[in-house]
Amino acid sequence: MKTFLIGMVLLIALFFCLPYHFYLRKLRKTNPDKSWCKARKLVSGFFKTELWLAGCHIHVKGEENIPADGPVLFVSNHRSYFDILITHEVVKRPVGFIAKSDMKKLPLLPQYMDDIGCVFLDRDDIKQGFATINQAAEYMKLGHSMILFPEGHRNQADEMLPFRQGGYKMAEKAKCPIVPVAISGSDLLLESAPKKLVRKNDVTIEFGEAFVPSDMPPKERKAKYAELPEIIENMRSTHKK
Repeated sequence: MKTFLIGMVLLIALFFCLPYHFYLRKLRKTNPDKSWCKARKLVSGFFKTELWLAGCHIHVKGEENIPADGPVLFVSNHRSYFDILITHEVVKRPVGFIAKSDMKKLPLLPQYMDDIGCVFLDRDDIKQGFATINQAAEYMKLGHSMILFPEGHRNQADEMLPFRQGGYKMAEKAKCPIVPVAISGSDLLLESAPKKLVRKNDVTIEFGEAFVPSDMPPKERKAKYAELPEIIENMRSTHKK
């Protein structure tokens, strides 16, 4: 029943909010920041509803590590579709996601992803990939924050997948900080739940210490990037305890 209700809420929201989407698309041409703020409020309304219906109880750690002002690139592990809803709600500012280009094939949803400032990455097209990173960097220069899942796709295994580092370039170009993020338990809401039906569960999300890659010498920056999976895994290990 939960899975059905969550799906119905999503479909109803996508359909009935279409007129507002066209307003946001027009507003974004003249005032992108105002458009992203209004889009966040819209999307947040049904994200909160979906999380409530799922029975998701979120424990937040390390909020003090999020810079108070300016854009941030949040770099997180990825265990569930619910990670998108969770991070969007916990990060209390307009934020977009680096999404797979395949998402653009879905009906209605890509329009709302555009509204909150998402960009679509085709990992098989190197030229398009550079263009997407540049687009995200331009959004960040305007003050917009982004969330990156460098594993590439959802992963419910105990060990994280290798991190793809290309997305970090947007933080370098925008001269903004990176904040590592660790998520635990979100897969138990759906992907690892019995029969893959939505089940209530507690989720822990933790924010690590920020660093600004553009302020680092190349060698130090490269070492920090290589260290990011370990930083996130260390946070996750405390969640298990």
